[in-house]
Amino acid sequence: MQLGLRNADVAGETGFGVRPFRLQLLKWVGNKQRIAHQIAGYLPEAYHTYYEPFLGSGAVMATLAPDRAVGSDALAPLIEIWTTLVRDPELLKAWYAERWDHMMRHAETRQAGYELIRSSYNQQPNGADLLMISRACYGGIVRFRRDGYLSTPCGAHKPIAPRSFARRVDEWRSRLRGATFEACDFAETMGSARAGDLIYCDPPYTHTQAILYGAQSFDLGRLLVEIDSCKRRGVKVALSIDGSKRSGSLICEVPIPPGLFEREATVNCGKSMLRRFQLEGQSLEGEVVRDRLLLTF
Repeated sequence: MQLGLRNADVAGETGFGVRPFRLQLLKWVGNKQRIAHQIAGYLPEAYHTYYEPFLGSGAVMATLAPDRAVGSDALAPLIEIWTTLVRDPELLKAWYAERWDHMMRHAETRQAGYELIRSSYNQQPNGADLLMISRACYGGIVRFRRDGYLSTPCGAHKPIAPRSFARRVDEWRSRLRGATFEACDFAETMGSARAGDLIYCDPPYTHTQAILYGAQSFDLGRLLVEIDSCKRRGVKVALSIDGSKRSGSLICEVPIPPGLFEREATVNCGKSMLRRFQLEGQSLEGEVVRDRLLLTF
């Protein structure tokens, strides 16, 4: 469904004016790391404070590297990771190194070590365990049951070594040194924004991400109300949302109020990681995903 908006895919607005930053810190389903520079290229160069109320992997924020930023998420252990990155990066490195060592050297098998870390997280959710899980789980798909139990199995890949992860921590801390992080509902974060601020929203996608934390109860209608309120206050908002799946054969119908957004762009996200998980290694040639990027400005 198109909104009848001015298409942003024209010369000078294609999103390629921002240098790519591909050094991923967390693996995360829906991670925008590969295409973050394209999204960032549609955002205004001048703004007061940058807000990202569905922070996830933080890819767009890190690509922008704003002087002032507020990142938030409903998942408190995830925010614990980001807060530790900024306040005590050496502790973050130690969390990873300790668990990597446990998985790779002291457990009978890597999978057994992963299961112990996942069990520790499920007994008491915390950022240290979630950090390792995100790097070691299958496809970075941090999957939750409705009761909050983290159920993603161990991936086939070997997690990057602590030395490599430590280098990434240093680079990410440099890029996010102007950011603060909060564990809260998106409405609280967006309500703090003022005229001249910029918000990028990357919420759970209603057509594919019901297995993710918070997605089961996510209400797109609430988000659209907050976006309208922000627009009326002079806050600029960009929203990534379902576009098409299965290489264009499935158009994701999402109810968007007329007049809320001024422009729309299409971003090619590549092959679906969720479908990779569901299809267990089968061919993904017909599983290309394209997002819509909706802009209130």
